[in-house]
Amino acid sequence: MNINNRAKGFVCGSVAAATYGMNPLFTLPLYQEGMSVDSVLFYRYGFILGIMLKLQGQSFALKRNEILPLIVGGLLFSASSFFLYISYKHMDAGIASTILFVYPVMVAVIMFLFFHEKVSLLTTFCILLALSGIALLYKGDGDETLSLFGMLLVILSSLSYAIYIVGVNHSSLKTMSTGKLTFYALLFGSSIYIVRLNFCTELQMIPSPSAWVNILAMASLPTVISLLCTAIAIHSIGSTPTAILGALEPVTALFFGVMIFGEQLTPRIIMGILMILVAVTFIAVGKPMMMKVNHLFVRLRHSR
Repeated sequence: MNINNRAKGFVCGSVAAATYGMNPLFTLPLYQEGMSVDSVLFYRYGFILGIMLKLQGQSFALKRNEILPLIVGGLLFSASSFFLYISYKHMDAGIASTILFVYPVMVAVIMFLFFHEKVSLLTTFCILLALSGIALLYKGDGDETLSLFGMLLVILSSLSYAIYIVGVNHSSLKTMSTGKLTFYALLFGSSIYIVRLNFCTELQMIPSPSAWVNILAMASLPTVISLLCTAIAIHSIGSTPTAILGALEPVTALFFGVMIFGEQLTPRIIMGILMILVAVTFIAVGKPMMMKVNHLFVRLRHSR
């Protein structure tokens, strides 16, 4: 591997993670303009589907045994986005993005409980470290605690995505291309918002030019650009370094949350965030359990 190709891989991996961390940057202003979670996600999914159809370079034909897993996977995929976006209304988006980042730890637990994968001491340590970090984030400083409802929403978001990853890895979808898998996950997942919007009769119109900019940016930067950069990074430096660079996701969300939206960043919160980032990084490089799903993490992470 030449130096230029390796440098390109690290740059693309960093861009992929950082752009995904921009989700709150474009979402919170839409909430401030009065748009609902369902309308925001409907437009996000719709624009992404439109971009994918426009750039279609492969067949979207399905086999019969792929339809049901795609429907279930799409609903899980959509539920993950739905719970995360609602959590932004109940807690700081930067903290929500950090807690969401524990999904590789949840995958390790699911693999142990349901697929009898062996748990190494490193994995056990990472699980305990991540839980301790979440506990620190919840407790906050002084007598204040985070919204319990918000915490539950983020945990449900992370769990939904973890189940989705494991499901893809243990079904007929395992060999499906990332583009095709993402397209159908978005297509079937969007049914949640269509139903919740009373079959689009309650869909809100995009209220302003700035809202148009935010929706288009939300559909392109945290998703399309992230997917393209992730693919380049995996090809250039491999899946493990790309997964480690994923730590920039919550860091980016925290940066914009503090600098633009005035979210708090106290020593206790910093400690909790570091514990979670270290736990997930160790999970990403640990071999016994995660080798089977590590590559899948970085293929799917930015398609949410």
